[in-house]
Amino acid sequence: MSARRWCAIIGVALMLGLLTACNYKSHYQKSTNDYASRAANDPKMMRVRSYGSLTADPKQHENRYFEYSATLSNKVAALPGINTALVFLTDKNAYVGILTDWTATGTKARGGAKTREQDNTGTTEGVYNVSNGSPQWDNRQVATPYNSYFTHKDYFDLSTELRQVIGDTVRNSFPRAQEVHISANREFVNQSLEFAKAAWLKKSLTPLTKDFNALVQYTFGRGNAVPLPISDKKQPSPSR
Repeated sequence: MSARRWCAIIGVALMLGLLTACNYKSHYQKSTNDYASRAANDPKMMRVRSYGSLTADPKQHENRYFEYSATLSNKVAALPGINTALVFLTDKNAYVGILTDWTATGTKARGGAKTREQDNTGTTEGVYNVSNGSPQWDNRQVATPYNSYFTHKDYFDLSTELRQVIGDTVRNSFPRAQEVHISANREFVNQSLEFAKAAWLKKSLTPLTKDFNALVQYTFGRGNAVPLPISDKKQPSPSR
């Protein structure tokens, strides 16, 4: 076989390889189950950033009121990679607490399996706490260290692409939100659950606004006061 023919065959092979690589890259950029590309030309990243702090206003988290949104919680929870979502709307912002799962790739900004905060090995051994063999589980919490969907300590541990998709989803239904803040921090999710429980029980959230603001200020702002879970506080007795 002549050298010219060999060169032609090699050239065709290289072109096919490049086309395959481009098609694969395009596939995962367009895939709703992949948040890992984070490239400028990724369709999921084409819009203006829709999440996080967009102002330096120190009073951004001083909300006058807040409410739980079942509709938006369900929409965010239905996104690939998310198992649980709790969405709260205020006069200024939207706040989202999530737990991630295995249904999408690239949900984390960095790290791999070794950086997981949950130890789920007990599920294969029929126990809750694999370190001591205990079957007990504090069912007041949705996020736990064992046999739980995944939490992520800092909100920037979540990939930018995942947060962008969540931000877009929230803003599509709540366009007047000044900012959309997202966290998968275990304490934030568990405390958010207590506010959601109050809403599910048709209780007024007005008396809890100060507690809610303390939580979001500590999580997303510069608040120094560690928020105490409302379930640990002695609630005032109803007036007779």
